[in-house]
Amino acid sequence: MDSSKEPVKRLDKKTAKARLEQYCAYQERSQQEVREKLYSYGLYPSEVEDLICNLIEANYLNEERFAIAYTLGKFRIKHWGRIKIKQGLKQKRVGDNLIKKALGQIDAEEYERALMGVLKKKDALSKESNAFTRRQKLIQYAISRGYETDLVIDCLNSSGLI
Repeated sequence: MDSSKEPVKRLDKKTAKARLEQYCAYQERSQQEVREKLYSYGLYPSEVEDLICNLIEANYLNEERFAIAYTLGKFRIKHWGRIKIKQGLKQKRVGDNLIKKALGQIDAEEYERALMGVLKKKDALSKESNAFTRRQKLIQYAISRGYETDLVIDCLNSSGLI
């Protein structure tokens, strides 16, 4: 008998609600994260949707607040670009209008400064001697961090890095 997988212990609705209130109070959560957590507790779909409605009414769960917190956190702490942030929000099943609103919270000048910081940091670490290859690697790196291609090229041209 394989004892490595124990059956999911089903929680009652009251206990699940108390746990979810703590879960949502700790940090902002998307509705999808909360839904997955509730299903992991073994709750039925009708109970899950009912609890999500209760959490929204009690203001524990707010999709707009989550989208803005996620966007600003990923931008300011991890220095992600708009494209990567948008993909992350789509994975969390946040609506397009909320994604647009959250991305609008990023200041354009701060965004360009962050991109320049990312490019300068990567350039300092680069050991590539060929200027063309070095430039291509910097562009590719910034794109992989979620920055827009045209903005990356503009920043490289105006910065004098390469």
